[in-house]
Amino acid sequence: MNVHGLLEEPDVSALIDLEEEIQRLKKDLNAVILAHYYQESEIQDVADFIGDSLQLSQQAAKTPADVIVFAGVHFMAETAKILNPSKQVLIPDLKAGCSLAEGCPPHLFRRFKEKYPGHIVISYINCSAEIKAMSDIICTSSNAEKIINQIPPDQPIIFAPDQNLGRYLIKKTGRNLVLWSGICIVHEMFSEKKLVQLKVLHPHAKVLAHPECEPRVLQHADYIGSTSGILNYVKQSSDHEFIIATEAGIIHQMQRACPDKTFIPAPPEGDCACNLCPYMKLNTPEKLYLCMKNRAPEITLDEDLRLRALRPIQRMLEMS
Repeated sequence: MNVHGLLEEPDVSALIDLEEEIQRLKKDLNAVILAHYYQESEIQDVADFIGDSLQLSQQAAKTPADVIVFAGVHFMAETAKILNPSKQVLIPDLKAGCSLAEGCPPHLFRRFKEKYPGHIVISYINCSAEIKAMSDIICTSSNAEKIINQIPPDQPIIFAPDQNLGRYLIKKTGRNLVLWSGICIVHEMFSEKKLVQLKVLHPHAKVLAHPECEPRVLQHADYIGSTSGILNYVKQSSDHEFIIATEAGIIHQMQRACPDKTFIPAPPEGDCACNLCPYMKLNTPEKLYLCMKNRAPEITLDEDLRLRALRPIQRMLEMS
């Protein structure tokens, strides 16, 4: 009993076997569970497919399931709905947003775009459906360089919303991109000072970083790539020690793939757990179970908006 004499809220996971119930619901609904690498390890373990933004988009585009349960953040589930209008798309927590998506409001981006007539817009997939609808091509960190290299050299480009990824792409492609000044709150928080201290303590460790990190962090990296790129590097490398400068959820898959190797999460500024995405971690196994049981929260989209957002995603998939 609590202090008010009322029964306390029961712990769902203590009353039922969550994994067993999720598997049962998956069969009943003919559902597929897609999970991003940054999800809790317990969610990754029950997912049918785990990947980065590009892999999850490709998987969502071809799934035969009737229901897509997207264990990720809102823009990812939205992308799945854009690609699958006739399927039900569920997300464990509607509040699982993204600092990049929230930092690029459509009304402000429209004004920004009007300042640069004649530019095409390449938008990072970490954006809302409204921003996708204002874009010419969508990209992910896996395919952004490849897509930009397919654009004629005399065609000016706006790149949104991640300025750190944009700066990295300018360096890689030699293109003069016009950048929207958005950031990922997780990748922005890595401490260069602490990273250098880690390199001194672990002189044989390779530093692997996501291009959403700030340039001062990227300059210390032995490899820069998407989450799937970082994971593949670890699998193929003959090295045995790695410092990982991206959201720490990816380490679960690294440990599963390479149990004999050591993975050290790059530290953030201060003493916070800022190398964990607070939005991704809003999803829990309990919320995953409840969203499947209740078939809610559900992602819905206006059809006109969906069609306008679909075109640049289709261009991305074709160019990838």
